[in-house]
Amino acid sequence: MKAIYNDGHVADAPAEEELHILRHSAAHIMAQAVKRLYPGAQFAFGPATDNGFYYDIDLGDVKLSDEDLKKIEEEMGRIVKENLPFKTFELPRDEAVQLMQERGESYKVEHIGDLPDDARITFFQQGEYIDMCVGPHITYTKALKAFRVTNQSGAYWRADQNNKMLTRIYGTAFKSKEDLEAYEKLMAEAAKRDHRKIGREMEIFQIMDEGPGFPFLFPNGMTLRNSLMEYWREIHVRDDYTEIETPIMLDQSLWVTSGHWDHYKDNMYTTTIDDQLFCVKPMNCPGSMLVYKSRPRSYRELPLRYAEVGLVHRHEKSGQLHGLMRVRCFHQDDAHIYMAADQVAAEIERVAKLINEVYEKFGFKYFVELSTMPEDHMGSDEDWEMATNGLRNALENLGIDYIINEGDGAFYGPKIDFHLEDCLGRTWQCGTIQLDFQMPQNFGATYIGADGEEHTPVMIHRVVFGSTERFMGILIEHLAGKFPVWLAPVQVKILPVSDKSLEYAEGIYRELKAAGVRVQLDDRSEKIGYKIREAQQVGRVPYMMVIGQQEVENGTVTIRNRDTNESVTMSSGEFLARVKEEIAKRDMKLQIG
Repeated sequence: MKAIYNDGHVADAPAEEELHILRHSAAHIMAQAVKRLYPGAQFAFGPATDNGFYYDIDLGDVKLSDEDLKKIEEEMGRIVKENLPFKTFELPRDEAVQLMQERGESYKVEHIGDLPDDARITFFQQGEYIDMCVGPHITYTKALKAFRVTNQSGAYWRADQNNKMLTRIYGTAFKSKEDLEAYEKLMAEAAKRDHRKIGREMEIFQIMDEGPGFPFLFPNGMTLRNSLMEYWREIHVRDDYTEIETPIMLDQSLWVTSGHWDHYKDNMYTTTIDDQLFCVKPMNCPGSMLVYKSRPRSYRELPLRYAEVGLVHRHEKSGQLHGLMRVRCFHQDDAHIYMAADQVAAEIERVAKLINEVYEKFGFKYFVELSTMPEDHMGSDEDWEMATNGLRNALENLGIDYIINEGDGAFYGPKIDFHLEDCLGRTWQCGTIQLDFQMPQNFGATYIGADGEEHTPVMIHRVVFGSTERFMGILIEHLAGKFPVWLAPVQVKILPVSDKSLEYAEGIYRELKAAGVRVQLDDRSEKIGYKIREAQQVGRVPYMMVIGQQEVENGTVTIRNRDTNESVTMSSGEFLARVKEEIAKRDMKLQIG
């Protein structure tokens, strides 16, 4: 693909940049279409993204409908057919300001104001539309062959809620219509798997208007989370973790000592108690540190592994909230490990193996990032180099491939992040291992070594699920709500064919319930086909037990498998034994039928 660069030369674009250039150009073409349809529109920023592009636009009092988005897409199609050339030119700062003022682009003028006085501003033009941009772009509009305007949202100018709310129009573009069609199929599947939709249908959770960003877990949601945490606690007990709980609110001075007040206070909730400022905890680590310091420690206790499933609160912006994926309160499956310096490598490897075990259990592929020292950090460069090398060496000893993510470490130390890949190829950052030399020093944490002297421990912060609520959301979408038996809120649903089989069905219901199986009895006077469809498609119940007159006479039950639609007949005792074994093994696939 040919591209035009900001110095005016035309060259073949590198293959890895073609899609970005195409989408960046599509943002300009969309802006041109908007300007034709809404002459008073003013434009802010319009970048390409990993999945497409968007443009933030001030449309005044105009509110766009879905039909309006379609009209914008159609106008883009006309611009593409006009085959307008992309041209570039450069202006000194003052002339650039004058040009943008003449065209009524106040946001562009403000943006130029951020640039140095001696800056020369590059512009790209196609037809009557001119935009500030560094490029590169396609050479002619006709090169944009496959695109779609997808949706809209609100976005504050410069992402500052004190500024005006603009309209953000999203789109996507691909090299071919086939690629676009494949993407749209993927998006349609993602919409069907949307955890917010499935969460409502299965009565797992809901976000209420009275608590934006604060999820309500319904009984089915609590069952799902408790089942996950039973597994979590089992493997943590096995790996010699002990569980603690620390208060949800602690004195502000604690967060000053930990460093969170200086580095994270804008994301923290606060309140005043007895004229003293308290902070609602956004992290569990300072509380864990107080538990560690509650008495003198010996090297014989190390490594000391404290696990805490703490409820944390973080002030996320309203525009970033998204179901269970981005919330303002969640349970973080934390652990903080205190150790001597010579135990660091072994502990990191131990944690990495545990995280790998959990992700393999759920069938997730993942990739690993090593995030290094950010500009806003605590501690010396020497400590950071030692910590970063510790993480790097552990990954290399385990033979784990990793990507360096420069400057994205926590303010107190470097970290290893685990990014899950779901069945649709989307990635989610969940697990993390953070190595911290700073917080134990800040709190004056010590232990008595074999030499009888005081030493400062090294600390690992780590999570496996990350946020249990977010992990639930990822699982809902990954599995489309079709949980394995051990996780399913309702494991078995008994469906009597008629009232004649109801008494027999009630007896089996009591038998399964007494054995600890999560079972429901559907005794409504509905047709059996309707009951099956509702249990399978809405409730996504793993096993439907159909009981008719034949089952009553033979003392049997017929089990329908949710995933295969196959049915098998057996005694209730055999089914109970098999389903209990399946639950105990935590099988991820249904084994009966």
